[in-house]
Amino acid sequence: MAAKTFDEMRSGAEGAIRDPYRGVAQWLDSTSPERLAATRHEVDQFYRRHGITFGAYGAAEGSETTIPFDIIPRVMAWDEWEYLHKGLVQRVKALNAFLADAYGERKICRAGVIPEKQILMNAEFVAMAQGLKLPGDVHAHIAGIDLVRVGEKDFYVLEDNVRTPSGVSYVLENREVMMRLAPELFSAMRVMPVANYTEELLATLRSVSFGDSHEPNVVLLTPGHYNSAYFEHAFLADEMGIELVKGSDLFVDEGRVFMRTPRGPQRVDVIYRRVDDAFLDPLAMRPDSYLGVAGLIGALRAGRVNIVNALGNGVADDKSTYTYVPQMIRFYLDEEPILQNVQTHRGDRPDDLKYMLEHLSELVVKEVHGSGGKGMLVGPTSSKQEIEEFSQLVKARPDNYIAQPTLALSTCPTFVAQGVAPRHVDLRPFVLSGKKITIVPGGLTRVALKEGSLVVNSSQGGGTKDTWVLAPDA
Repeated sequence: MAAKTFDEMRSGAEGAIRDPYRGVAQWLDSTSPERLAATRHEVDQFYRRHGITFGAYGAAEGSETTIPFDIIPRVMAWDEWEYLHKGLVQRVKALNAFLADAYGERKICRAGVIPEKQILMNAEFVAMAQGLKLPGDVHAHIAGIDLVRVGEKDFYVLEDNVRTPSGVSYVLENREVMMRLAPELFSAMRVMPVANYTEELLATLRSVSFGDSHEPNVVLLTPGHYNSAYFEHAFLADEMGIELVKGSDLFVDEGRVFMRTPRGPQRVDVIYRRVDDAFLDPLAMRPDSYLGVAGLIGALRAGRVNIVNALGNGVADDKSTYTYVPQMIRFYLDEEPILQNVQTHRGDRPDDLKYMLEHLSELVVKEVHGSGGKGMLVGPTSSKQEIEEFSQLVKARPDNYIAQPTLALSTCPTFVAQGVAPRHVDLRPFVLSGKKITIVPGGLTRVALKEGSLVVNSSQGGGTKDTWVLAPDA
């Protein structure tokens, strides 16, 4: 891995502009700092007018804010995207094969590739999903694969998100903002569109219905407006032209799911759920849940409604299973991985644990089931006291942690208080799997707005950028 930070806009000792960024560089040269600064207010007003807000868990009740948006786009050449596309398709195919196998015969365990306890003892394993035969054997219909770049051609997968990945609404809204605020830049560069994402998402959802209806009825199940991603739920439902429902809007009768409407009950074929597994069905899961639908799991097992993403996907996207994905690719696809994992030390392995504890000040340590930048230690930026306190947590529950080297994440030019400066970024492309696999070019670029920070999560103060993939002949 590269020790020096890779600047995606400038290369070499002299800082020559890389080809994908030539148009952006010319635009920056011709745009005054005052104009760039003015866009901050314009973006904030646009997001607030459209209700594009983010409520972080743990914030004061009713406290919502907009995620900071940077007007300088992140740009990728077509050949860079083509490479990522192939790697993403390969990885998601393997994850889907693993999930079907994990809840089926577990051939990969019998072959000695993955210990069976990695599945059965996983906190996210859902026993009642065992033996489910889903349409097309697809479990991860919507996957958000987190990527980091550390060199000209060096991309690594940081995490696989195949439960209820969020953030795609910002991909679409960020593009609309850019088209409004920098139309001159769009006219100078040929950028691949992202607007067809919701059309592709709806087609994917309809393609995984158990029934043979030409247009299966699809709904989006939300926990409600107190959820931090509620804007995205409402946005996607509206864009797809489907109903946004809560658990109380649905009921099960004779093994089928129906939606309450003014015209009477309407059958539901596919539920795009943004509710966690444990809250989906109070009869089968948590009895105190008011977010789900009583009898829903029974309807799923009877093949009368499909749930997207599938029940129990957490066994594939926890950070300890992540370490086995390259072996999954070799086992299920008989191919070598295109996209590589980051070197990962597991706390449940004695040698790895010893190394972790001795090098905490150099590593990024994460909870196996953690998300949003929580339960995480960034060693190089932590105090001795923070490292010591975290070491006690690791010693108490070593199997709950993994550790990775501190990567030199690539940087992109970003407009900050001091002007245009490099800031670290990652990328989350969204992969749709149904009867076919579709990936809208680009994805959600998250940017660490604080100088030197590697934490890009919006809940930890990060922002977003529009991600531009240039057309093949651009």
